[in-house]
Amino acid sequence: MFFYALIGGYVLTSMILFKYPTLIHKKKKVKFMCHHISHRGGAGESYENTMCAFKRAVAIGTEMLELDCHLTRDGQVVVSHDHNLLRSTGRNMNISDLDYKDLPLLKRNLPIDFDPDMEFVGSEKEEERRFALLKEVFDTFPNLPINIDIKVNDDRLIARVSDLIKEYNREEYTVWGNFSDEITKKCYKANPNVNLLFSMQRVTLLIFLMYTGLLPFVPLKETHLEIFLPSIYLRRKGGPIPTFLPLEKLVVRSINLLLMRPCLFNHLQARGIHVYFWVLNKEDEFKEAFELGATGVMTDYPTKLKLFLQNGAF
Repeated sequence: MFFYALIGGYVLTSMILFKYPTLIHKKKKVKFMCHHISHRGGAGESYENTMCAFKRAVAIGTEMLELDCHLTRDGQVVVSHDHNLLRSTGRNMNISDLDYKDLPLLKRNLPIDFDPDMEFVGSEKEEERRFALLKEVFDTFPNLPINIDIKVNDDRLIARVSDLIKEYNREEYTVWGNFSDEITKKCYKANPNVNLLFSMQRVTLLIFLMYTGLLPFVPLKETHLEIFLPSIYLRRKGGPIPTFLPLEKLVVRSINLLLMRPCLFNHLQARGIHVYFWVLNKEDEFKEAFELGATGVMTDYPTKLKLFLQNGAF
Protein backbone atom coordinates (compact mmCIF):
# COMPACT_ATOMS: atom_id res chain seq x y z
CA MET A 1 0.00 0.00 0.00
CA PHE A 2 2.82 2.40 0.87
CA PHE A 3 4.46 1.69 -2.49
CA TYR A 4 1.32 2.60 -4.43
CA ALA A 5 0.86 5.73 -2.34
CA LEU A 6 4.45 6.70 -3.09
CA ILE A 7 4.01 6.17 -6.82
CA GLY A 8 0.74 8.06 -6.78
CA GLY A 9 2.34 10.95 -4.93
CA TYR A 10 5.22 11.06 -7.42
CA VAL A 11 2.89 11.05 -10.42
CA LEU A 12 0.68 13.77 -8.95
CA THR A 13 3.64 15.96 -7.98
CA SER A 14 5.21 15.48 -11.41
CA MET A 15 1.97 16.46 -13.15
CA ILE A 16 1.54 19.59 -11.04
CA LEU A 17 5.15 20.71 -11.52
CA PHE A 18 5.01 19.87 -15.22
CA LYS A 19 2.18 22.38 -15.57
CA TYR A 20 3.59 24.88 -13.08
CA PRO A 21 7.39 24.48 -13.25
CA THR A 22 8.11 27.88 -11.73
CA LEU A 23 7.01 26.48 -8.38
CA ILE A 24 10.54 25.07 -8.10
CA HIS A 25 12.45 26.59 -11.06
CA LYS A 26 13.25 30.23 -11.62
CA LYS A 27 11.98 31.25 -15.06
CA LYS A 28 14.78 32.08 -17.49
CA LYS A 29 14.86 35.71 -18.54
CA VAL A 30 15.67 35.75 -22.24
CA LYS A 31 15.82 39.36 -23.39
CA PHE A 32 14.09 38.77 -26.73
CA MET A 33 11.12 36.98 -28.28
CA CYS A 34 11.38 36.02 -31.95
CA HIS A 35 8.63 34.63 -34.16
CA HIS A 36 10.40 35.38 -37.44
CA ILE A 37 13.89 33.93 -37.95
CA SER A 38 15.82 34.07 -41.23
CA HIS A 39 17.83 30.91 -41.91
CA ARG A 40 21.26 31.89 -43.27
CA GLY A 41 19.71 35.33 -43.70
CA GLY A 42 17.07 33.93 -46.06
CA ALA A 43 18.80 31.50 -48.43
CA GLY A 44 15.81 31.41 -50.79
CA GLU A 45 15.77 35.17 -51.37
CA SER A 46 19.45 36.20 -51.22
CA TYR A 47 22.93 34.73 -51.29
CA GLU A 48 23.05 32.74 -48.06
CA ASN A 49 25.04 33.98 -45.09
CA THR A 50 26.03 37.27 -46.75
CA MET A 51 25.66 40.85 -45.58
CA CYS A 52 23.31 41.40 -48.48
CA ALA A 53 21.03 38.62 -47.21
CA PHE A 54 21.15 39.81 -43.61
CA LYS A 55 20.36 43.42 -44.52
CA ARG A 56 17.48 42.37 -46.74
CA ALA A 57 15.99 40.09 -44.06
CA VAL A 58 16.19 42.84 -41.45
CA ALA A 59 14.55 45.30 -43.85
CA ILE A 60 11.70 42.81 -44.32
CA GLY A 61 11.28 42.65 -40.57
CA THR A 62 13.00 39.50 -39.39
CA GLU A 63 13.51 39.34 -35.63
CA MET A 64 16.54 37.05 -35.63
CA LEU A 65 19.31 36.04 -38.01
CA GLU A 66 20.54 32.44 -38.08
CA LEU A 67 24.07 31.89 -39.34
CA ASP A 68 27.01 29.47 -39.30
CA CYS A 69 30.66 30.07 -38.50
CA HIS A 70 34.09 28.76 -39.46
CA LEU A 71 37.62 29.98 -38.82
CA THR A 72 39.99 31.00 -41.61
CA ARG A 73 43.72 30.29 -41.59
CA ASP A 74 44.43 33.83 -40.43
CA GLY A 75 41.99 33.54 -37.50
CA GLN A 76 38.99 35.39 -38.93
CA VAL A 77 35.50 34.13 -38.01
CA VAL A 78 33.80 33.83 -41.37
CA VAL A 79 30.08 33.27 -41.84
CA SER A 80 29.56 30.11 -43.88
CA HIS A 81 27.54 26.92 -43.57
CA ASP A 82 30.09 24.69 -45.28
CA HIS A 83 33.68 24.11 -44.24
CA ASN A 84 34.52 22.99 -47.75
CA LEU A 85 33.83 25.57 -50.46
CA LEU A 86 32.91 23.25 -53.35
CA ARG A 87 29.13 23.56 -53.01
CA SER A 88 29.08 27.31 -52.45
CA THR A 89 31.92 28.51 -54.70
CA GLY A 90 32.79 25.61 -57.01
CA ARG A 91 36.30 25.51 -55.53
CA ASN A 92 37.32 22.33 -53.67
CA MET A 93 39.07 24.06 -50.75
CA ASN A 94 38.59 24.30 -47.01
CA ILE A 95 38.01 27.63 -45.28
CA SER A 96 40.59 26.75 -42.64
CA ASP A 97 43.27 26.46 -45.34
CA LEU A 98 42.75 29.99 -46.67
CA ASP A 99 43.22 33.53 -45.39
CA TYR A 100 40.04 35.58 -45.43
CA LYS A 101 41.23 37.80 -48.28
CA ASP A 102 41.74 34.72 -50.48
CA LEU A 103 38.24 33.28 -50.10
CA PRO A 104 36.55 32.99 -53.52
CA LEU A 105 33.17 34.53 -54.25
CA LEU A 106 29.97 32.55 -53.94
CA LYS A 107 28.62 30.95 -57.10
CA ARG A 108 25.88 32.83 -58.87
CA ASN A 109 23.58 29.78 -58.60
CA LEU A 110 23.33 28.38 -55.07
CA PRO A 111 21.26 25.30 -54.14
CA ILE A 112 18.72 25.82 -51.35
CA ASP A 113 19.26 22.92 -48.98
CA PHE A 114 15.78 22.94 -47.48
CA ASP A 115 14.00 23.45 -50.79
CA PRO A 116 15.20 20.51 -52.92
CA ASP A 117 15.80 21.09 -56.64
CA MET A 118 15.59 24.85 -56.13
CA GLU A 119 18.42 27.35 -56.47
CA PHE A 120 18.86 30.97 -55.61
CA VAL A 121 20.10 32.88 -58.65
CA GLY A 122 21.33 36.37 -57.88
CA SER A 123 23.28 39.10 -59.53
CA GLU A 124 26.93 38.95 -60.52
CA LYS A 125 27.87 41.82 -58.22
CA GLU A 126 30.95 40.88 -56.22
CA GLU A 127 29.82 42.73 -53.09
CA GLU A 128 26.69 40.55 -52.93
CA ARG A 129 28.66 37.30 -53.23
CA ARG A 130 31.38 37.99 -50.70
CA PHE A 131 31.73 35.97 -47.50
CA ALA A 132 30.81 38.00 -44.43
CA LEU A 133 32.76 38.19 -41.20
CA LEU A 134 30.93 37.66 -37.92
CA LYS A 135 32.27 40.96 -36.62
CA GLU A 136 30.64 42.71 -39.61
CA VAL A 137 27.29 41.21 -38.65
CA PHE A 138 27.70 42.22 -35.01
CA ASP A 139 28.77 45.71 -35.99
CA THR A 140 25.87 46.20 -38.43
CA PHE A 141 23.15 44.75 -36.19
CA PRO A 142 24.23 45.55 -32.62
CA ASN A 143 20.86 44.87 -30.98
CA LEU A 144 19.41 42.16 -33.21
CA PRO A 145 19.28 38.60 -31.80
CA ILE A 146 21.63 36.29 -33.69
CA ASN A 147 21.61 32.51 -33.67
CA ILE A 148 25.07 31.01 -34.23
CA ASP A 149 25.74 27.42 -35.22
CA ILE A 150 29.36 26.54 -34.35
CA LYS A 151 29.95 24.20 -37.25
CA VAL A 152 33.14 22.37 -36.24
CA ASN A 153 34.70 21.15 -33.01
CA ASP A 154 37.48 23.73 -32.92
CA ASP A 155 38.51 25.27 -29.60
CA ARG A 156 40.02 28.28 -31.38
CA LEU A 157 36.76 28.96 -33.21
CA ILE A 158 34.71 28.73 -30.02
CA ALA A 159 37.13 31.00 -28.15
CA ARG A 160 37.20 33.56 -30.97
CA VAL A 161 33.38 33.65 -31.27
CA SER A 162 33.14 34.03 -27.49
CA ASP A 163 35.63 36.91 -27.62
CA LEU A 164 33.57 38.67 -30.30
CA ILE A 165 30.36 38.19 -28.34
CA LYS A 166 32.01 39.81 -25.31
CA GLU A 167 33.63 42.56 -27.38
CA TYR A 168 30.26 43.58 -28.84
CA ASN A 169 28.44 43.09 -25.52
CA ARG A 170 26.04 40.61 -27.12
CA GLU A 171 25.81 37.82 -24.54
CA GLU A 172 22.10 38.42 -23.93
CA TYR A 173 21.28 38.74 -27.63
CA THR A 174 23.13 35.73 -28.98
CA VAL A 175 22.24 32.02 -29.04
CA TRP A 176 24.90 29.42 -29.83
CA GLY A 177 25.60 25.70 -29.88
CA ASN A 178 25.50 22.72 -32.23
CA PHE A 179 23.94 19.29 -32.79
CA SER A 180 27.09 17.90 -31.17
CA ASP A 181 26.94 17.69 -27.39
CA GLU A 182 30.73 18.04 -27.18
CA ILE A 183 30.70 21.33 -29.08
CA THR A 184 27.76 22.67 -27.11
CA LYS A 185 29.42 21.80 -23.80
CA LYS A 186 32.53 23.69 -24.92
CA CYS A 187 30.41 26.70 -25.83
CA TYR A 188 28.81 26.71 -22.39
CA LYS A 189 32.17 26.34 -20.68
CA ALA A 190 33.68 29.16 -22.75
CA ASN A 191 30.86 31.56 -21.88
CA PRO A 192 27.92 30.36 -19.74
CA ASN A 193 26.27 33.79 -20.04
CA VAL A 194 25.38 33.25 -23.72
CA ASN A 195 21.99 31.72 -24.53
CA LEU A 196 22.46 28.01 -25.24
CA LEU A 197 20.95 25.51 -27.67
CA PHE A 198 20.00 21.93 -26.79
CA SER A 199 22.36 19.44 -28.45
CA MET A 200 20.87 16.31 -30.01
CA GLN A 201 22.00 14.28 -27.00
CA ARG A 202 20.24 16.69 -24.67
CA VAL A 203 17.08 16.54 -26.79
CA THR A 204 17.12 12.75 -26.35
CA LEU A 205 17.53 13.24 -22.60
CA LEU A 206 14.66 15.74 -22.64
CA ILE A 207 12.38 13.10 -24.16
CA PHE A 208 13.46 10.52 -21.57
CA LEU A 209 12.87 12.93 -18.69
CA MET A 210 9.43 13.87 -19.99
CA TYR A 211 8.16 10.30 -20.31
CA THR A 212 9.55 9.22 -16.94
CA GLY A 213 8.00 12.21 -15.20
CA LEU A 214 11.40 13.51 -14.11
CA LEU A 215 11.52 16.60 -16.32
CA PRO A 216 9.81 18.97 -13.86
CA PHE A 217 12.42 18.17 -11.22
CA VAL A 218 15.54 18.60 -13.39
CA PRO A 219 17.23 22.01 -13.91
CA LEU A 220 18.07 22.88 -17.53
CA LYS A 221 20.96 25.13 -18.52
CA GLU A 222 19.71 25.55 -22.11
CA THR A 223 17.54 28.49 -23.17
CA HIS A 224 16.56 27.43 -26.70
CA LEU A 225 15.24 24.21 -28.19
CA GLU A 226 15.66 24.05 -31.97
CA ILE A 227 14.03 21.08 -33.69
CA PHE A 228 12.80 20.11 -37.12
CA LEU A 229 9.32 19.13 -38.19
CA PRO A 230 9.59 15.43 -39.07
CA SER A 231 7.59 16.04 -42.24
CA ILE A 232 10.33 18.18 -43.78
CA TYR A 233 13.01 15.50 -43.39
CA LEU A 234 11.55 13.33 -46.15
CA ARG A 235 11.73 16.18 -48.69
CA ARG A 236 15.30 17.14 -47.82
CA LYS A 237 18.46 15.89 -49.50
CA GLY A 238 21.37 15.35 -47.12
CA GLY A 239 22.38 17.88 -44.48
CA PRO A 240 22.80 17.89 -40.72
CA ILE A 241 20.05 15.34 -40.00
CA PRO A 242 21.64 11.85 -39.94
CA THR A 243 20.69 9.37 -42.65
CA PHE A 244 19.24 6.17 -41.23
CA LEU A 245 18.91 4.31 -44.53
CA PRO A 246 16.09 1.67 -44.27
CA LEU A 247 15.20 2.84 -40.75
CA GLU A 248 14.94 6.56 -41.52
CA LYS A 249 11.15 6.62 -41.88
CA LEU A 250 10.79 4.71 -38.62
CA VAL A 251 13.10 7.13 -36.82
CA VAL A 252 11.32 10.19 -38.22
CA ARG A 253 7.94 8.76 -37.22
CA SER A 254 9.29 8.00 -33.75
CA ILE A 255 10.46 11.62 -33.41
CA ASN A 256 7.04 12.77 -34.55
CA LEU A 257 5.33 10.54 -31.97
CA LEU A 258 7.63 11.27 -29.03
CA LEU A 259 8.73 14.87 -29.45
CA MET A 260 5.92 16.72 -31.23
CA ARG A 261 4.03 17.36 -28.00
CA PRO A 262 2.46 20.77 -27.30
CA CYS A 263 2.48 19.92 -23.58
CA LEU A 264 6.29 19.67 -23.71
CA PHE A 265 6.67 22.97 -25.54
CA ASN A 266 4.27 24.66 -23.12
CA HIS A 267 6.29 23.33 -20.18
CA LEU A 268 9.54 24.61 -21.66
CA GLN A 269 8.09 28.02 -22.41
CA ALA A 270 6.74 28.22 -18.86
CA ARG A 271 10.37 27.81 -17.79
CA GLY A 272 11.44 30.59 -20.15
CA ILE A 273 12.89 28.27 -22.81
CA HIS A 274 12.14 29.21 -26.40
CA VAL A 275 11.15 26.63 -29.01
CA TYR A 276 12.16 27.15 -32.65
CA PHE A 277 11.29 24.95 -35.64
CA TRP A 278 13.60 24.77 -38.67
CA VAL A 279 13.77 25.11 -41.63
CA LEU A 280 10.21 25.68 -42.79
CA ASN A 281 9.45 27.15 -46.20
CA LYS A 282 5.74 26.56 -46.77
CA GLU A 283 2.67 28.16 -45.21
CA ASP A 284 1.23 24.84 -44.02
CA GLU A 285 4.52 24.15 -42.22
CA PHE A 286 4.46 27.57 -40.55
CA LYS A 287 0.91 26.88 -39.41
CA GLU A 288 1.74 23.42 -38.07
CA ALA A 289 4.74 24.68 -36.10
CA PHE A 290 2.87 27.51 -34.41
CA GLU A 291 -0.10 25.26 -33.65
CA LEU A 292 2.28 22.85 -31.91
CA GLY A 293 3.45 25.71 -29.70
CA ALA A 294 6.56 27.07 -31.43
CA THR A 295 7.98 30.35 -30.17
CA GLY A 296 9.48 31.03 -33.58
CA VAL A 297 10.03 29.60 -37.05
CA MET A 298 13.22 29.57 -39.07
CA THR A 299 12.82 29.98 -42.84
CA ASP A 300 14.73 30.44 -46.08
CA TYR A 301 11.96 32.75 -47.30
CA PRO A 302 11.63 35.77 -44.98
CA THR A 303 8.96 37.38 -47.17
CA LYS A 304 6.70 34.30 -47.04
CA LEU A 305 6.91 34.07 -43.26
CA LYS A 306 6.38 37.81 -42.86
CA LEU A 307 3.17 37.65 -44.91
CA PHE A 308 1.99 34.62 -42.94
CA LEU A 309 2.48 36.41 -39.65
CA GLN A 310 0.90 39.63 -40.93
CA ASN A 311 -2.19 37.70 -41.95
CA GLY A 312 -2.58 36.47 -38.38
CA ALA A 313 -2.69 32.85 -39.49
CA PHE A 314 -1.80 31.50 -36.05
